[in-house]
Amino acid sequence: MQESNFITVLGLTAGVLTTIAYLPQLIKTWKSKSAHDLSWSMLIVLCTGIILWLVYGAYIHDIPIIAANIVTFLFAGMILVLKIKYK
Repeated sequence: MQESNFITVLGLTAGVLTTIAYLPQLIKTWKSKSAHDLSWSMLIVLCTGIILWLVYGAYIHDIPIIAANIVTFLFAGMILVLKIKYK
């Protein structure tokens, strides 16, 4: 495997793992209909950081960063929406 392919696979793997880390929290929040234990400031800072990573990834044309942060933003954004909904 060429070094550039290895680096891309490494980036995609890291992106998948850090992205799916939010899935259990999303499922738990959805099932329990409670996001009481989740901090507003954490969710807002997290979503802002994800958007900045997405902009950065687009700027440098890095598919692993773009793909991972789109999905991560969807998960974190859904958690934020559920926090608002279950207030």
